[in-house]
Amino acid sequence: MQPLLAHADKGRILITSRRASGWHDTAEPIHLDTLTPDEAHTLLTRILTGDATRAAADLDGAAELCAEVGYLPLAIEQVGAYIVQTGITPRAYLRLLAEDPAYMYRKAKEGYDSERTIARIWAITLDRLTDTPLAGHLLRVLAWYAPDAIPRTLVGPLGSEPAVVDAVGRLAAYSMISATEDSLDVHRLVQAVTRASDPDDPHRRPHDIVRAREAAVTCLNAALPTAVDAPDRFSAWRRLIPHIDALAQHSSPDTDTALTAYVFCRAGAFLQHQSLNPLATPHLERAGRGFTRHLGARHPNTLTARHHLARAYQDTGDLSRAIQLHRHLLHDYEQVRGPGHAETLILRRSLAHALAQAGDLGSAIPMLERVLDAQESLLEADHPDALTTRHTLADAYGRIGDLRKAITQYERVLAVSEEVLGSDHPDTLATRANLAGAHVSTDPDKSIELFERLLNDQERVLGPDHPGTLTTLSSLSRACMTKGQLQRAIALCERSLRAREKSLGPGHPDTLLSRSSLGLALSMAGDTAQALPLLQQVLDDCLECLGADHPDTLTARSKLAEGHVRAGNAAHAVRTHLHCLRETERVLGTDHPDTATARHNLAVAYTMAGNTVRAVPLYEQTLTDRIRILGADHPQTNSVRVTLAKTHASARNHQRALLLFEQAWREAERLLGTEDPGTLSRLRDLATAHLQAGQPTRSIPLYEQALKVSARLLGDDHPDTLGALNNLADAHARAGDRCRAIESYERLLTDCRRVFGTDDQRTDLVAANLAALRGQGPTRTDDRP
Repeated sequence: MQPLLAHADKGRILITSRRASGWHDTAEPIHLDTLTPDEAHTLLTRILTGDATRAAADLDGAAELCAEVGYLPLAIEQVGAYIVQTGITPRAYLRLLAEDPAYMYRKAKEGYDSERTIARIWAITLDRLTDTPLAGHLLRVLAWYAPDAIPRTLVGPLGSEPAVVDAVGRLAAYSMISATEDSLDVHRLVQAVTRASDPDDPHRRPHDIVRAREAAVTCLNAALPTAVDAPDRFSAWRRLIPHIDALAQHSSPDTDTALTAYVFCRAGAFLQHQSLNPLATPHLERAGRGFTRHLGARHPNTLTARHHLARAYQDTGDLSRAIQLHRHLLHDYEQVRGPGHAETLILRRSLAHALAQAGDLGSAIPMLERVLDAQESLLEADHPDALTTRHTLADAYGRIGDLRKAITQYERVLAVSEEVLGSDHPDTLATRANLAGAHVSTDPDKSIELFERLLNDQERVLGPDHPGTLTTLSSLSRACMTKGQLQRAIALCERSLRAREKSLGPGHPDTLLSRSSLGLALSMAGDTAQALPLLQQVLDDCLECLGADHPDTLTARSKLAEGHVRAGNAAHAVRTHLHCLRETERVLGTDHPDTATARHNLAVAYTMAGNTVRAVPLYEQTLTDRIRILGADHPQTNSVRVTLAKTHASARNHQRALLLFEQAWREAERLLGTEDPGTLSRLRDLATAHLQAGQPTRSIPLYEQALKVSARLLGDDHPDTLGALNNLADAHARAGDRCRAIESYERLLTDCRRVFGTDDQRTDLVAANLAALRGQGPTRTDDRP
């Protein structure tokens, strides 16, 4: 160009070239980028509708086609002209492109300059680089990665450092790639053409494409960090994952080698550690198939990949597949390793954990206890494997509601973890999270304190956007809900939601969980105008992103029903809880603990709607389920027993109500002792039931006992003690013992004036009842003084 430019001393001159460098002493370079998505769509639309006979051209798939060819104007022109000539649609072209990209990228309409097709331009450019043989191979390797931010370490093993640097420079000079100090970018269309083998193209011969794919696998394997759970290696993993994903997308499982399977297995294990199981599962499935084909079904690598896969199924809620795979694996481990081998014990623990999640706690807990005994005998009590089993056992105790055992186990695990692993180790942090969670229902204040300290430590160790940190943030919000700190809970939910939307995306299961928790908190705070649409949207998103059978979808439907209950929408609550029960029974089975919970929730909705006829059989079945799953003396069983008794009492089924109240009181007395507030509450329930059944003489000794216990536990002036005295006075009045009733009311009136004051309405109520007994006015009934 320079001799020509020397004679051109006027006007403006535009030079076009494939070369991006070398113009510093000749001209000012202007880099031509691809079109924007809107510009590309407009260009393709104009080409497709330019012929008057195609005014109503089918544009379905046009936007996807533009994206597929990377918004490159030349490519859009080529595919648009071909579509017009052949009379097909953009969607049909996409299908043909997926089936045979090599053919389609070199094909153009009749009369179209064959030198201007994508494949030909690509070949012409590489013809210029034949003096640098590594350049073509390097480009073919890059074709198997993601198009952007390819670490230079992924091409380093392809040759000596000077040779690789020279090849990168030549490709960048001809705009085949873009290069920075530490990464490379390749246009996705260049990659697509490069991967498409063509025996007639010397740059894309089939064996060269295969060689490049295998070299890409080798480079990825060399770049893999040694550990998947080391926080200082997380950033390195995150740079590699998009390129491993791209390799999986663009290569067929039939072409996988044992090394390919290893790369996918390691990537799956990292994603699993990051709680990204939906992304991990496809890699682990493919790794298992690859290892099985090349190494055999019982090779250690195959067993490891299948074990990771079983856990991924478990963590994504596919419990039936998880349990089935765990059982097959356990059989293989027992055959290969032996029943007492450390790895076999780990697998048996995994099976027990899956069984616990599936609700089979009767099988899971004894299995875990046996595994723990074997591990402590084989490995000692402070071995990480034994600690993990004890942690899993604590979780199982928590599932059956035995929080005392759960907390004891968590505290023991935490003490050893802090000593052996250190306070900042991820396993130690996870134990602290579970210990805090176990305290939520028993001591919300302590739970909140533990979660706050844990959150600060996780933000310091793992970072504010780590999945574990965000999980603790959500757990803290739920603890605040339990404590009644609803405004703080709402603020924490909003913070968790923003962080998960940013780091995970709006459709990730954890993001949906945060949105659901926010809806629940708003509902509890009485803001049903915001809560109900949000909870409905979460359910719709779960159905779309996760499917109807996913546990999170079942939970989302249940929370929506709870929202309708709180809003007083009885009909909506019944319909939604009924749908939830049917779905839970279909997915989990009639005997699963979650099904029992769904049945109980439907009974609550019927009760709210005033339909005790429908509610009572559901409560009865729930009680049967609780006895079967948790045992007759479990606190949750007793809670259902009391609810059922109250429902029978309201329906005037006094005989059944009295039997249940009697059982509830006896169980509480046996488990908690006579001097416990819970036992006292059950005693008053029984006394009141006798009164409602028209048996005041049987209620009097019970109320007298309740009054004595309340005075000892709470003091004479406590409102509950005064309430017990009021109940006793009412019982005497109903039994016809006017003198003792007046005596009790006189004592109660004196106490109320002292405790509440003479102007308090509770004092007025007692005074009115006393006056009525003396024949000076009507009786006013109330359970409170």
